[in-house]
Amino acid sequence: MIRNLSCHYRRAMEAGQMISAELGKQLESYVQDLVDTGRYGSKSEVLREGVRLVQERETRLAALDASIMRGVADADASRTAGAEDVFGALRKRYQAMLPDTTE
Repeated sequence: MIRNLSCHYRRAMEAGQMISAELGKQLESYVQDLVDTGRYGSKSEVLREGVRLVQERETRLAALDASIMRGVADADASRTAGAEDVFGALRKRYQAMLPDTTE
């Protein structure tokens, strides 16, 4: 059994490999508190959830990067609208959302 997380965290992966991670005292304590309070059933659950959250964030960042690159490509190909047109359309949209105060 693992003595503590700050020394080594190990879990079996699907392929049977083990992962070892140095968490440090602060993170180890936080992980233990999450288990002790019943938020998670084990240290492994906490760390798996953490990795899933990082994976989700990386996926969102990759989508954002792709969107930025499409925008840059559109700008390079002159497929953009002028600032006056964009801000004019935004003004109209948001003015339409305001309550009518003429009554």
